[in-house]
Amino acid sequence: MTMDTTYYFVGIKGTGMSSLALLLHDQGLKVTGSDIEKYTFTQRGLELAGIKILPFNKDNIHEGMTVVAGNAFDDNQEEIKQARAMGLKVIRYPDLVEKLIEQTTSIGIAGAHGKTSTTGLLAHVLGGVSPTNYLVGDGSGKGVPNARFFVFEADEYRRHFVAYHPDYVIMTNIDFDHPDYFTGIEDVCDAFSTLASQTKKGIFAWGEDKHLRKIKAEVPVHYYGTEDNDEFRAVNIKRTTKGSSFDVYRHDDFLGNYQIPLFGEHNVLNSLAVIAVSYFEKVDQEEIKHELLSFKGVKRRFTEKYVADMTIIDDYAHHPSEIKATLDAARQKYPKKKIIAVFQPHTFSRTIALMDDFAASLSMADQVFLTDIFSSIREHGGNVSSSDLGSKITKGGEVLKLDNMSPLLDFHDAVVIFMGAGDIQKYEYAYEKLLSSLSYKNN
Repeated sequence: MTMDTTYYFVGIKGTGMSSLALLLHDQGLKVTGSDIEKYTFTQRGLELAGIKILPFNKDNIHEGMTVVAGNAFDDNQEEIKQARAMGLKVIRYPDLVEKLIEQTTSIGIAGAHGKTSTTGLLAHVLGGVSPTNYLVGDGSGKGVPNARFFVFEADEYRRHFVAYHPDYVIMTNIDFDHPDYFTGIEDVCDAFSTLASQTKKGIFAWGEDKHLRKIKAEVPVHYYGTEDNDEFRAVNIKRTTKGSSFDVYRHDDFLGNYQIPLFGEHNVLNSLAVIAVSYFEKVDQEEIKHELLSFKGVKRRFTEKYVADMTIIDDYAHHPSEIKATLDAARQKYPKKKIIAVFQPHTFSRTIALMDDFAASLSMADQVFLTDIFSSIREHGGNVSSSDLGSKITKGGEVLKLDNMSPLLDFHDAVVIFMGAGDIQKYEYAYEKLLSSLSYKNN
């Protein structure tokens, strides 16, 4: 990293890119960048840091810049093309992250699901006891002087994480996703195996995942979970409307009782991974217990608000396994309330590949609504619609339209969960506005 250049981020509002921009900014480097003008949930952090966000334009590129290219953009993007024509240095996001990995004790978090929540939790816990740099996939990033740890999210999509050679890796699970890129589960496993082979000190993997049980590496693989053959075990798990508590053992050694203000079995497992890593880095477990108690979650992961008599939850879940985890968490926190799921399918390819799994996981809700499919920039249409998915759902499946959210007004004193990785929030805001206006009139 050098002080005599401006780091220009192409796609600065991307979840990874905004995190990295904030980290470099915290380290005293000059940072700016470009993106679409439409509001995204990551941009507020950039604005608060005073980082300028420009619309895409090749005229933004000047001498004295180092261009950081987001993963979503190829060399034909106008600013990247201009930078290369001018002979400026262009570096890809994963390659810049790798430079940070080399500077500290680095811990990457990989997995088909749970990356962001686990990264956020580990960053919070370690950051409370030692100086810690971090990149979280909700757009949060931080750089501190003389950091001991670097905690970062390692994304498997298009094998981006094979650029990394971290000290440790947490692998939360392996599942088939991104059918537009991976050919099947074997292809996904191959990508994770590559990352495992590049890890320097140790891997922490969920023991109940059959694919992770087959991972081979030159370094120790420490399994965590709830079964007897796991090295780190959570037992005596108690789940209440206030959170969860559990005892932790490493083999037969009792490490202590831990409490978390989080919901769902997946958060017990995420916490266990954090405890295991901190144990090997000889962090005092009493400090870990204390830090776990104060974690408030990451953006767009079970984010709650209350409007009129309704509880509204915003969540990034866009895969059947993630939907199941989110609904499980809602059932734990609100056992006596009706749970209504509003799901925006994300990409045509994923909807086709996982249609039956989506239907099964969504049917865990009491009532299900869908929106139209959100297509990625890499897709221009597909041979499937939300109505096709809706026809397989046993508890509803009606497709909502943005200009008519009134079907949701039939529910009272209930929980509505808006799930998706696209622009599902605009449906949420439309519902909140409608609910608030009717509540105001009734008062």
